[in-house]
Amino acid sequence: METLLVLSRTGTMLEASTELRISQSAVSKRIAALEKYYDRPLIQKKGRRVELTQHGRHLVDKLAPVLSELRDLFLDDSSTGKGELIIGVSDAILSSWGPAIFYRIKQEMPEISFVFHTHRTPVVLDRIRSGEFMAGVCTGSDDLDTDLQSEVLTQEPMVIIPSACNPIKFPWKGELSVITIEDYSGAWRSFRDEVGKLHIRRVVSLESFFSVAQMAIAGFGHGMVPIGVAETLKVPQECLINLGPKGLNRPVRFVARKSTYTLPVVAKFYRSLVLKL
Repeated sequence: METLLVLSRTGTMLEASTELRISQSAVSKRIAALEKYYDRPLIQKKGRRVELTQHGRHLVDKLAPVLSELRDLFLDDSSTGKGELIIGVSDAILSSWGPAIFYRIKQEMPEISFVFHTHRTPVVLDRIRSGEFMAGVCTGSDDLDTDLQSEVLTQEPMVIIPSACNPIKFPWKGELSVITIEDYSGAWRSFRDEVGKLHIRRVVSLESFFSVAQMAIAGFGHGMVPIGVAETLKVPQECLINLGPKGLNRPVRFVARKSTYTLPVVAKFYRSLVLKL
């Protein structure tokens, strides 16, 4: 059943097997066993992807909240302020400024075992909903996440890395063509309406801010990334164009389900994040 839930979210046998850390054939066998048990087709192929049938969707809709509640049964240890804290973090955060801050918090909470997982924001949110993660630190606005408890921790400025780090002037004449993150990113959805107001036009999109930055450094074009990414890659400050004062920032959020938000260990982690950001 867990496999069916993961497959419904990922849409491919490969991605499901990667997330579950099993082989693709094992994924297929598990789904086949479910279909045999219920005597109904639960999935169907659509090109290279897999979709749920009507029966599969109905089963997933019933299963998801039940498995989420079952996971809550194992949070008792954490409710006493001890145990394990499982956190999902957006990849650009855990690849830049996040680890240093998380380590400082870990020093303040020695009784807790921290377990970090890095994914893109939509995946982090889905796994918080399913109960796999107790909390998350991710980016983007919370307009569509009304089922989760969400608090903005900080606004991280976006910056322009000029192509090959050759300085450019702001404001620029006409539109500035940039490489930046793709539509699927929570960060892009949070500030895309502001981009046009600054006469910036995305001409190339990539799945990773670090890839964007490296392409810009190499000279493939101007790159628009969070300032933490540019600083991690040691891009000279004098060539960066900081768009934060112009209103172009990506929100960094703390997210948890309402049932776990008030757990002492989760609440303490949140308070520590607020103080350090």
